[in-house]
Amino acid sequence: MSRAKVFRRSLRYTLVYWLLRAMICLSGLLTRKTWLQICGALGKAAWLFASETRELTKRHLRMAFPEKSDQEVRRLAIRSFKMLGKNAGDILRSSSVKDLRQLEKFLITHGLENYHKAQAKGNGVIFLTCHLGAFDLQITNMAMRGLNPNIIGTPLKDKRLNDLLWNYRNLHGAIPIARGKETFRMIKVLKSGGSVALLIDQDTKVKTVFVDFFGMQAATPIGATVLALKTGAAIVPTYIFLGDDGLQHMHLLPEIHMTITGDEDRDVQFNTQVLTNFIEEKIREHPDQWVWMHERWKTRP
Repeated sequence: MSRAKVFRRSLRYTLVYWLLRAMICLSGLLTRKTWLQICGALGKAAWLFASETRELTKRHLRMAFPEKSDQEVRRLAIRSFKMLGKNAGDILRSSSVKDLRQLEKFLITHGLENYHKAQAKGNGVIFLTCHLGAFDLQITNMAMRGLNPNIIGTPLKDKRLNDLLWNYRNLHGAIPIARGKETFRMIKVLKSGGSVALLIDQDTKVKTVFVDFFGMQAATPIGATVLALKTGAAIVPTYIFLGDDGLQHMHLLPEIHMTITGDEDRDVQFNTQVLTNFIEEKIREHPDQWVWMHERWKTRP
């Protein structure tokens, strides 16, 4: 890599880092309503200037919703940029939240009993979630409730940004684990009755199988399925979205039971499809709050 390219990358990361620090500070000085209005406006501004991301978002929406007209796709894409801004704003602002009482002023938790029922089995709990809404707020919520979730993440290339992210996730008791070092640690955590949080709705460099996602084959991580089959841990699906009432709503649903036939390959394929069906269902319910700019169908069979 040339020195000029290294310098440009370093400069870009520096600007992003200080911009995030400034936004975190600013978020604590404003009311939440005003802050989210600003973040929504920033999201709409990004729609105007991020041409490559804008076109990628529209292309993926056309792929996922072929029944929608170009005008409908465009409106949905603009809304998704706006909602991305608002949800990111809530995540940034939550870094100043000190306790569960403060969090519950803007986040409502539904179905917590489903976690307790699954956890009572004693084999650990796998929270299955996705990049919908202010998804990182789920980790904050779990941690503040003493669930101490282990969450796998890919280390960022810039140490300052990586520390900012990991310190945020670890602030209230969540335990970040670098991708590539997770397998045995995850098994140990689950065997001891602990919990882990996994996202399987992106095309990443991990072990995958192809399953149907919005009518197209998508390379999907098998980690949640394999861990559940190996440990007997309960898979509790969760998701979060910003409601019309201006509040964040986190849902914990009843355990998704694994189908076990004895054919390992078949079981991994079938159960990963079941988990993906849940994710698609929730995205269809809140299509303006998923990360459509991600190249979900990049890897082809």
